[in-house]
Amino acid sequence: MSWTRLFGRAGLAVAASATLLLGLNGCFTERQNEGAKLYAAHCASCHGDQGQGLERLIPAVAKTDYIARHRAELPCIIRKGMKGPVTVNGIAYNQVMPGHEDLTDSQITNLLNFLQTNWGNTNQPYTIREASELLGRCNGSDGQ
Repeated sequence: MSWTRLFGRAGLAVAASATLLLGLNGCFTERQNEGAKLYAAHCASCHGDQGQGLERLIPAVAKTDYIARHRAELPCIIRKGMKGPVTVNGIAYNQVMPGHEDLTDSQITNLLNFLQTNWGNTNQPYTIREASELLGRCNGSDGQ
């Protein structure tokens, strides 16, 4: 039985709208979990699948003071990497973190927002505009 027969022209319009919304929802759903997917692909091998870090070698990104205190530097750290000493949750680290220059501004924003709002981090998410502006200020080589 067709939508028109069941509900008339109004029903057909509702069905068409629902189909369009479901299609659009699919687009947004794919991007919805992009931060988690990017973390798994680019960060989890070092920082851990739950952001727990690796003992005193690699800092945690879960429940960390560093993410809140270094908001302006984080986009550049993701893009350019970093080297030299860093203190996270009172523990000193001194390892090289590679950059991810292949990630777009949008991907870096989604990755950072995943970190900002998961695993005990309750920080304000970035807008794409904010992250892009911060990325535009990245200096030469080490994100610091």
